[in-house]
Amino acid sequence: MPATLMNERDLEFMLYELFDSEALTSRARYQDHDRQTFNEVVTTAKTIAEKYFLPIRQKLDTHQPTFDGKKVHIIPELKTAIDAVNESGIGAATADYDLGGMQLPPIIASAAASFLSVAGGVGMGYNMLTTANANLLQAHGSPELINTWVKPMREGRFMGTMAMTEPGSGSALGDLITKAVKSEDGTYRITGNKIYISGGDHDLSDNIVHLVLARIQGAPKGVKGISLFVVPKFLLNDDGSVGEDNEVALAGLFHKMGGRAQTSTALSFGEKNGSIGYLVGEEHCGLKYMFHMMNEARIMVGTSGAVLAVAGYQYSVDYAKNRPQGRLPSCKDPQSPMVNIIEHADVKRMLLAQKAYAEGAMALVLYGTQLSDDERTADTVEQRDHAHTLLDFLTPIIKTWPSEYGPKANSYAIQVMGGHGYINEHPVEMFYRDNRLNPIHEGTTGIQSLDLITRKVPMNKMQGYKATLSEIAKTIEQAKEYDSLEQYTQQLSQAVDTLTLTTEAVLNGMATKKIDLALANSVKYLELFGHVIIAWLWLKQSMVATKALAKQPHQADEFFYKGKLQASQYFYRFELPQIAVWSSLLMSTDSTSYDMQADWF
Repeated sequence: MPATLMNERDLEFMLYELFDSEALTSRARYQDHDRQTFNEVVTTAKTIAEKYFLPIRQKLDTHQPTFDGKKVHIIPELKTAIDAVNESGIGAATADYDLGGMQLPPIIASAAASFLSVAGGVGMGYNMLTTANANLLQAHGSPELINTWVKPMREGRFMGTMAMTEPGSGSALGDLITKAVKSEDGTYRITGNKIYISGGDHDLSDNIVHLVLARIQGAPKGVKGISLFVVPKFLLNDDGSVGEDNEVALAGLFHKMGGRAQTSTALSFGEKNGSIGYLVGEEHCGLKYMFHMMNEARIMVGTSGAVLAVAGYQYSVDYAKNRPQGRLPSCKDPQSPMVNIIEHADVKRMLLAQKAYAEGAMALVLYGTQLSDDERTADTVEQRDHAHTLLDFLTPIIKTWPSEYGPKANSYAIQVMGGHGYINEHPVEMFYRDNRLNPIHEGTTGIQSLDLITRKVPMNKMQGYKATLSEIAKTIEQAKEYDSLEQYTQQLSQAVDTLTLTTEAVLNGMATKKIDLALANSVKYLELFGHVIIAWLWLKQSMVATKALAKQPHQADEFFYKGKLQASQYFYRFELPQIAVWSSLLMSTDSTSYDMQADWF
């Protein structure tokens, strides 16, 4: 059997056994749908992926966009593929009907998009950023902005970006200097430079809608003086058609180690008279609004890390099952047939690690996607608030754990395949390069770790932290019904105790010691918390698998569920014990990195 883009049986497990997505059809927003329509959308996405994206996947990687000084050039097959996505409606899968959407649950849209992401690399990134841009405007923009910009983005006629980073400020957005000057007609003139703007210029749509962070003339310094503006590449005529140029100039392209299908641009705004910008919401509230898009993008990054890990795992499993090489150590007969490498214990170890990382990460990002839906469409105010609390707290982990462990899974995929793993005749080396960008995208791992421990944990009297531990405790109690899972319930309980003590120590260190020293190992705190979360989700998966096996399913399902339990065992025996070392470093406020001097490097 050739390697598939995604494991469809595992997606079915995630959607309908682990998260019970079918129950969403009882909500008013999704009452027009059922499991059949959900599956049809996923199947449509798979078909588009196989027909339009998969044949050009390697070409998208090897033929990067180019800039001739006037225009960006992208292989034309990408536009054909993206047009197919937009024509199918999947490009606006979660949007309202009246804006051209399908009103699908985000978890179903995410499952569908996973096929497109694996087949097309970041070629789908143009659509994904456009969706996030439109979602931000729909949440915070005026009716006029929504009518003018959101509908054409939902239809695929316009595409969107987020323009934050500047040459002199990087992730330190409080230092940005892009300027906005208010005009008499209520618009603003925007001048400045932005870099690393994904999808910042292309010929895939009629217009590009940039969401630009800028500082209004006279605004306070720091993040409190930042406002958000819609700055289109082209202005619109009175009838809504594309009009004159808006002084958004492409200064150059960056060429990345991965993610090559999507342009990464340096943009110059308003070099002559200033680009015309339209204020989103209120002045000086821009960063708050932009976090709406950034948090959505962070889930997208985590999802990218997860699906690329799944894809590499799928490919290396298929290879290992069909690649004869060597004999087991117990075999002393050189004339005996070679065994397929999947029979070697170390290959099994690397495949199990991939499975534990990839399917753990996939469960995490789909859980986050479902929380993003619950905070808007759950039945009661209490349920919506609870979902918001959990999602807000978990976002740094949802973004970071898959983006760190996804590349590790891809590295194992390369190792399993040996020499075939690192040549571009096979896609796993591309998966690794694409995935390696994810720990940097939308806030580096270090930034996410600081956000978690300094903001998310203490926020609102530790409400999000406590809510998360409460959810884990519920699962532990449920799992106690299964005798075969006792070792996991005990181990996860101990892990939560370790996390609790570590959290108390770090918070105390922040209050009583030098803050820089107390936070020197914040990444290890994030990794520790992430491992506890993944262990929790593996316990959830183990409960589903154990319950299903008790019903004596047919052989294919029996093998599937036993694979789940073995991957869970791997995570609990090989991965979760590592938190003890990380906890020790954090509780002792280890100063190894902090004490290192710049001159000693």
